[in-house]
Amino acid sequence: MSDDGLARAAAEAMAGRLTDPFGLLGPHAGTVRTFQPGAVGVELLARDDGRPLGRLEPFGDGLWTGACAEEVPYLLRIAWPDGAEQVTEDPYAFGLVLGDLDLHLFSQGRHWQLAHRFGAQPTEMDGVPGVAFAVWAPNARRVSVVGDFNGWDGRRHPMRLRVEAGVWELFVPRLGPGERYKYEMIGADGSLLLKADPVARATECPPRTGSVVAPRPDFRWSDQEWMESRGARQRPDAPISVYEIHAGSWLRPHGPDSHLDWNGLIERLVPYVAQMGFTHVELLPIMEHPFGGSWGYQPLSQFAPSARFGSPEDFARFVDACHREGVGVILDWVPAHFPSDLHGLARFDGTHLYEHADPREGYHQDWNTLIYNLGRTEVFGFLIASALWWMETFHIDGLRVDAVASMLYRDYSRKAGEWIPNVHGGRENLESVAFLKELNRVVRERCPGAITVAEESTAWPGVSAPLDQGGLGFDYKWNMGWMHDSLHYVSRDPIHRSWHHHEMTFSMVYAWTEKFVLPLSHDEVVHGKGSLLGKMPGDRWRQLATLRAYLAFMWAHPGKKLLFMGGELAQETEWSHDGEIAWHLLERPEHAAMQRLVADLNRLYRAEPALHRHDSDPAGFEWLVGGDSANSVFAFLRKGRPGERPIAFVLNMTPQPHQDYRVPLPHAGRWRELLNTDSTLYGGSDRGNAGLVQAEGNPASAALVLPPLAALLLRYEEEA
Repeated sequence: MSDDGLARAAAEAMAGRLTDPFGLLGPHAGTVRTFQPGAVGVELLARDDGRPLGRLEPFGDGLWTGACAEEVPYLLRIAWPDGAEQVTEDPYAFGLVLGDLDLHLFSQGRHWQLAHRFGAQPTEMDGVPGVAFAVWAPNARRVSVVGDFNGWDGRRHPMRLRVEAGVWELFVPRLGPGERYKYEMIGADGSLLLKADPVARATECPPRTGSVVAPRPDFRWSDQEWMESRGARQRPDAPISVYEIHAGSWLRPHGPDSHLDWNGLIERLVPYVAQMGFTHVELLPIMEHPFGGSWGYQPLSQFAPSARFGSPEDFARFVDACHREGVGVILDWVPAHFPSDLHGLARFDGTHLYEHADPREGYHQDWNTLIYNLGRTEVFGFLIASALWWMETFHIDGLRVDAVASMLYRDYSRKAGEWIPNVHGGRENLESVAFLKELNRVVRERCPGAITVAEESTAWPGVSAPLDQGGLGFDYKWNMGWMHDSLHYVSRDPIHRSWHHHEMTFSMVYAWTEKFVLPLSHDEVVHGKGSLLGKMPGDRWRQLATLRAYLAFMWAHPGKKLLFMGGELAQETEWSHDGEIAWHLLERPEHAAMQRLVADLNRLYRAEPALHRHDSDPAGFEWLVGGDSANSVFAFLRKGRPGERPIAFVLNMTPQPHQDYRVPLPHAGRWRELLNTDSTLYGGSDRGNAGLVQAEGNPASAALVLPPLAALLLRYEEEA
């Protein structure tokens, strides 16, 4: 390089505009150049024994250059004005960070081990420990890694551009886990940007926004038995009962500004979920998110557990503890959209890289967020790699995919003229459909026994149908129709329910079109909707009785179960993420009784095959009384396999008890009353059938006492 060229390059480095740092810095045919603005001296030392190899001389502002006596690995000894001395390897003396296969797979959207290669990876190069950084920013003019280690000075560690993939990389020696960092960029438009790492595996605790170098995953798991059996535990014929929680507001042990970390949740939450009989815990998104008020649904770090609750290793310990207690872990996961925070993905390299450029495709009006451009292979692969990261690294048993409906339709929540049709002129989002299918294919291939669950609120066909049958390939779908209809019904005054009988029966018209989860989720107890108990009409006794009956209806109805925290206590107020569950209510007998009922429903659901074996199969259901709208009575039969005893469910949704109400039953003989929500055990008036019912006749039937606003579960015992 001529002196003029060297001077121009030195000026670019000083101005932070150096686009080819490896062309200027490092060893070049017996000459070594390094950029050390502010230094007062730089020497070269042999790495093996520290012997002097030469002294570099200043060339312009900040650039030091000179001959190296030997072509051997060297160290830089840098003297600073305050007398401090720094000895380090030269980042620009090391080779490529990523291999050609890494770049090829990334560009194809098929690098499933993305978080093991991109981001910040503690590693060794040429026997030297340090951190290898790699970030996708194809339109940036310059990218540097900055942090405490270089005074957040973007001139000191500019990165190499791998042009073929638009990826910038650099190995920085002598760094390790715990270092804070970001990427400083000159964007495509010349603007200066400071961005967190999209593939960071750890972050600073919000409101701070830095990325943190995480150690390589090395957690010692003790859940082999669970992992080998979880496939059977999560099949459609298995009992699945999910306790949905927001980790930050489940319990605040030391006042409103406190919350449990992962270790505290191990001590308090895990045994609680197990004792209550739930098979799974589902966490609202715990991927790092800048705004706590989004409850995690606006995440920016798709590979990092939120620092609010501890380290990634702490999170792994939480999952391991759940598995040891026989509890599966489901994470809410958000591939539909992301927030527009300046430090995040928005206009990441000065262009619309992760999001669509046209707001008719790229802006979500409902949530003021940006929509991932799934037509770009790198974004497509980035999100699937995120899903796999949670399942493979943290042994997550399932992902509940948020806002699937918003992904499937280009006109979702948009008026005419506010959306762009697909290539065929339709409203279907073909790129999202392809993404969801590939997500489910890859999860099934790489994560045996794990499940995916869709929050999909429309009638899109085949959400949980297999891929080879043209479906999207999810294992389960939330049954939003059941939730809306049944909640509307129970919120009505009993005197009006006879006119809306179909709201409780219509779900059986489509119950077998998908493999459903029945969700009473966080969405039903926020934004002015009130608590579950608050939706029930009448005085407090009627409210509690109605809620008890409704929960029994949910547990008896075909479909897996999901209940948001606080519902098991009959919480009186709607959920606030700034508060906690109203644990003090357990001091009142009627609320402790509701908690007992939910635990008993879980126990029966798991113990009685008829209640779960055919949750997704019409062979497991038969109406006994479906049309008695005048009395608001419902009765149906749940059936298991041959030899498994059937269970009859009977529900009276009026405050009037019915004496000698005759219900047809498939078998004459004794039917045991397994559960009566009107029992004093659950806070009821204790009307019922003394624990036993005799069915007689051909066809058989039994005359039952139906308590007010109550449900009965009867199990066939033996023939007459």
